[in-house]
Amino acid sequence: MRIGRHRGLITAFVAFVALFAVVANLSAVPLGYYDISQMTTSGATLAIAAMGQTLVILSGGFDLSAAAVISLVNVTLASLPADGSLSPWTLGAIGVGIGLLVGAFNGFFIAFLRLQSIVVTLSTMFILQGVTLIVMDKPGGMIEPRLSEILIGDLIPDWVPMSAALIFVLLMFWYWLKRTKLGLAIYAVGGDTESARSAGISTRLVQFAVYVIAGGFYGMAGVFISAQTGAGDPLVGNPMLLQMFAAVVVGGTLLGGGRGGLTGSVLGAYVLMIIVNILLVLNVSAYYSTIAESTILLLAVLSASAHRRSVLARNIRQALGRFASWQQGILPSQLSLSPRKLSLAEIRGETSSAKSESAMAPFRTRHAEVIHYALPAYVCFVGVLIVTQYMLGNTLLNFNYYNSLIVLSSFLAILALGQGTVILTGGLDLSIPWTIGLCGIVLAGLVSGSDAALLYAVPIVLAVGLLIGFLNGFGIVVLGLSPIVMTLAVNGLLQGAALLYSGGTPDGFSSPMLRSFMTTRIFGITPVVPFVLLFAVGAVMLLGRTAFGRRVYAIGNSERAAELSAVPVKRTTIAVYMLSGLCSAMVGILLTGFSGQASLGMGDEYLLPSIAVVVVGGALITGGRGSYIGMLGGVILLTALQMLLAGTTIPTSARSILYGMVILGAIIALRDRRA
Repeated sequence: MRIGRHRGLITAFVAFVALFAVVANLSAVPLGYYDISQMTTSGATLAIAAMGQTLVILSGGFDLSAAAVISLVNVTLASLPADGSLSPWTLGAIGVGIGLLVGAFNGFFIAFLRLQSIVVTLSTMFILQGVTLIVMDKPGGMIEPRLSEILIGDLIPDWVPMSAALIFVLLMFWYWLKRTKLGLAIYAVGGDTESARSAGISTRLVQFAVYVIAGGFYGMAGVFISAQTGAGDPLVGNPMLLQMFAAVVVGGTLLGGGRGGLTGSVLGAYVLMIIVNILLVLNVSAYYSTIAESTILLLAVLSASAHRRSVLARNIRQALGRFASWQQGILPSQLSLSPRKLSLAEIRGETSSAKSESAMAPFRTRHAEVIHYALPAYVCFVGVLIVTQYMLGNTLLNFNYYNSLIVLSSFLAILALGQGTVILTGGLDLSIPWTIGLCGIVLAGLVSGSDAALLYAVPIVLAVGLLIGFLNGFGIVVLGLSPIVMTLAVNGLLQGAALLYSGGTPDGFSSPMLRSFMTTRIFGITPVVPFVLLFAVGAVMLLGRTAFGRRVYAIGNSERAAELSAVPVKRTTIAVYMLSGLCSAMVGILLTGFSGQASLGMGDEYLLPSIAVVVVGGALITGGRGSYIGMLGGVILLTALQMLLAGTTIPTSARSILYGMVILGAIIALRDRRA
């Protein structure tokens, strides 16, 4: 039983030893102290960051701001004078202090305002990225050399690297912490928050403390990578987010909380580092790195959930049972039944007069919830128009302004349907950035300036988007993976696929027809404008007037209740993610036409806005509440804000800060008070 509880840790240790043996065999000469020291140092940053992420996951949360904290600490230290006026200990304290402050910020909103951790930390991530670019918008600066001498050197020359000693100290802190009341409470809160609260544990204080301590780990990781690089880079932490989750899962920590530990995450970090080194030794392209990391993450999560009560095991049993019923001919579809379908009025027990009275109810009464949650976005949009008129002039009565507004809104208006529908079911699609990027790159490569090629290129790209959505839905529904893990891993797979397909440099360009569709004007109107208006009408009808829309809301309100009500939950969920993939592919096509060509990372800036417009439009981030009309209000509000900022001297980095603050304000103002 004790071995079973530590199965993940044991597996990580065995994998680490096996991979280390592979590295030793691939080396032309026997590994010496220098080689081991270099390996220890190169994996230390990820190991430290993964330790912080593990604490958060043990408590039942997710922290998407971890990588952004590392980048902020790095550029902050690089912007300080490197003339010896600040001691290495002071620099370390500054870095850790930044992490602690960010952790306190996250902890306040999550623990005391009871907001969902993924949304809060995603907003914080974009705020920090904006602040990071304000501090340093491009690589540069210099780190105090003495910091590198201390952290990158040896504690005991030729015996103990300082990186190993630092990780050992942090693990000792963890072993002490897990035996305190707080450590025990972390496991209790992660296992079952309500039970922990009933047992008298102050769950809010525990959650707050977890994010603060985790922030300290991220800050320390930022200090260490600063000592490694010796300079500042505002993007230095970005690749580490996926790696952190992979290290945590490989180390045996259960996503969802309650089981695992920091030791396994350290081993998981070094397993990933060794795999990357093996790929380099074998001269495998670096483009495969994100594919390898994403694959490891998915396999690790699957192996951790390989038990009789897992979703995958249950789905297999259900499939076998259904197959056996089919062989016996007792499936409902195989029986000659003539069920009588009841109308909605009959189910409710309404009389014809009551039904008539309901139909004659005032519009405001019938759509009270939509108006209540969607109206604030439109009111704020009007306010932005007035401010734009006051600051820039020629806005309120300028038709060209509204034409440009709709053109620039077209991308988010389409994404809002896909991401919004996913959110309505209680999920989240983090694969949007590279779905857009890959689809745009594929389209540009197929078209290469030919209008005739659009006839087959557009269907192919849309099919790619549907396939990506199906892959997400299949992993979530059939394999039982968390939406954040599945879509984050798929995003990494798509990034690697885009790099391999384009060779790191996308070629091809948009066709004249597609370019005209997005940029030219006919009688003063850009052709994409009526398309967006028709799309919006179709989206409203899809969510509000179809069986598919009703199923989406039913799943978001209660998946179990939806199953008991004969709603095809699995099929609908897969369809939802396919819709999101289709919408992302459409945006990839339109962006390619708008800019004239595709580029790597062209979809990166649309992740948070796609979530922000949904939340600002009144949708509940946990699912079950929202409307496309409200989402459309969020789209035009954020686009109008972007146009206002573009006309001022405010730096572009402020947009990330603005988006993060807007989404935090929206989820606070519109959160479900019953939670």
